Amino acid sequence: MPTNSEPTPPYPGPADLSPPGFLAAEPAASGPICITATADHAGLRIDRFLADMLGTLSRSRIKTLIDEGRLRGAKGPVTQPAEAVKAGATYILDLPAPIAATPQPQAIPFPILYEDSDLIVLDKPAGLVVHPAPGNLDGTLVNALLAHCGPSFTGIGAERRPGIVHRLDKDTSGVMVVAKTQLASDALTTAFANRDLDRAYTALVWGLPQPLAGEIEGAIGRDTRDRKRMAVVDKGGKYALTRYKTMRAWKTSLALLECRLATGRTHQIRVHLSNAGHPVVGDPLYLRRVPAAAKGIGQALRGRLLDFPRQALHAASLGFKHPRTGRPIRFEAAVPADMQALLDFVESNMSGS
Repeated sequence: MPTNSEPTPPYPGPADLSPPGFLAAEPAASGPICITATADHAGLRIDRFLADMLGTLSRSRIKTLIDEGRLRGAKGPVTQPAEAVKAGATYILDLPAPIAATPQPQAIPFPILYEDSDLIVLDKPAGLVVHPAPGNLDGTLVNALLAHCGPSFTGIGAERRPGIVHRLDKDTSGVMVVAKTQLASDALTTAFANRDLDRAYTALVWGLPQPLAGEIEGAIGRDTRDRKRMAVVDKGGKYALTRYKTMRAWKTSLALLECRLATGRTHQIRVHLSNAGHPVVGDPLYLRRVPAAAKGIGQALRGRLLDFPRQALHAASLGFKHPRTGRPIRFEAAVPADMQALLDFVESNMSGS
């Protein structure tokens, strides 16, 4: 099943924590580096220890690398920036390849729902990465926006993510808003941080949630067994709440849900639904086996659902106050052709269910 994440780097195993050619506290441009703690370091937070030893990375950057699953000790991944260092412990930190400081314009078409001098609202296609990152250094929405908006756009918000105030996963389609001015960037960033807006997603999931409408609550953090995945965790995660209601059900095999975010965590809808036993159809990260709900449907439909090449998740609508006028505005986008074709196939094979 395809994934939309970068490949997992070949971490050294516990018996290979000092690979030839690596010197402690001597950072490379990218790749794994080996750092060994002395008795003087015992008890320090791991993020502070690494920042002090490396000298070239801030604690916030190291926290991000830890959250991404890029730090490993003798017993496996280190997941908590506050973990205490032990004397004599050796750590492997995998540095991602550097990214160009400024993305370059690329003439990549994207569907625009609305545009004015302050913002662009678009219908992001599935498969389009929002901003450059390791594994997708160009060909992103940011590259397309730079070509569309011109040189003035480069100064809006973050240097590597100009105009980006929120994001959708690569293979999630639907409504996004992008800031074209600093006023819009500041106002929209605050709106997303305060959840002072309305977002609705459409998801086709396996099984039938009970109750048919409700809330899914659970802190989300990095999966300690697989750095590409997020998970509902007992400690160390961030609080997350997803509200859902069932719009259409086909027996107890499939359901079409409307989901609304009370918080905005990485992969939140996908993680919460999977943890609740109703993974999104086609999800390459959170659907790892044939679900039990698939056993109750015909072979042709089952095969079509299991072969769907991406998560069947779509950002259907987005409402917010215009950053300059304060006027409430709202935008909708119909599910894309591939997802609509799948829904039509489900309906034709399970009509009357």
